[in-house]
Amino acid sequence: MIDAREIVAWYRANARDLPWRAPGVTPWGVLLSEVMSHQTQVERVAPVWREWMGRWPTPEAFAAAGTDEILRAWGSLGYPRRALRLKECARVIVDKHAGNVPSDVEELLALPGIGEYTARAVACFAYGQNVAVVDTNVRRVYARAELGEENLKPRKAEIAAVTELLPERDGPVFSEGLIELGALVCRTTPLCDQCPVTDCAWRERGYPKTFERTPAQKFAGTDRQVRGKIMRVVREAKAPVPQGDIDAIWPDEAQRSRALWSLLADGLLEQTPSGYFHLPR
Repeated sequence: MIDAREIVAWYRANARDLPWRAPGVTPWGVLLSEVMSHQTQVERVAPVWREWMGRWPTPEAFAAAGTDEILRAWGSLGYPRRALRLKECARVIVDKHAGNVPSDVEELLALPGIGEYTARAVACFAYGQNVAVVDTNVRRVYARAELGEENLKPRKAEIAAVTELLPERDGPVFSEGLIELGALVCRTTPLCDQCPVTDCAWRERGYPKTFERTPAQKFAGTDRQVRGKIMRVVREAKAPVPQGDIDAIWPDEAQRSRALWSLLADGLLEQTPSGYFHLPR
């Protein structure tokens, strides 16, 4: 069973020194960090986040930036559509919320590109609201410590279940602590000797292997890899890129064409009448 006091004490002693956890970080900074960190390691996110906060410290500044400038600054974080959605999000914050990131979960959910986890994370970590924040790390900690299961697949009831664990005091610290514990200790391959949870149901059951893992998705050779290579060529170019430069990056013509046209369809690239490619402006 999860004791909030154990989680809070462990977190305060072991939390990583991430820049968006520093005192005085704005709700906009928290929102950026959560979107950037989705499916991307925080170590890769931190320097990009610092650069973005220096260039675009407010939603107004970001909404006014050029799309090409934003995509270049996004660099190799992956899934660059997140950057486009962030610009849409900033515009809505400026137009409908006077440039202030909403604090209400439902209002946050109404922003472009903001899902359940991110909305709750911003409400909790930026505004100190005692709301449950559930990601893959929290789901794994909850499954093991509370249910004695190796892991759980996402389900609607999990938010209500984690809400019941929230302490009246230090709720946001507890929520951040659950995420941190899942990231650092209660990992897919856990470091149980470092875990602060003294009453873990999974340990008491002898660590049964009850979860059928989905095989890790390969990156090498996928359309996503080809898309990334094309984006890098165009992102680093000082002028629109000819078709020949794109043809040179990948030998499979059918896959290369599929990746290129998907980038055009997603609004991540544009083509000139003469057939050159550039970032949207």
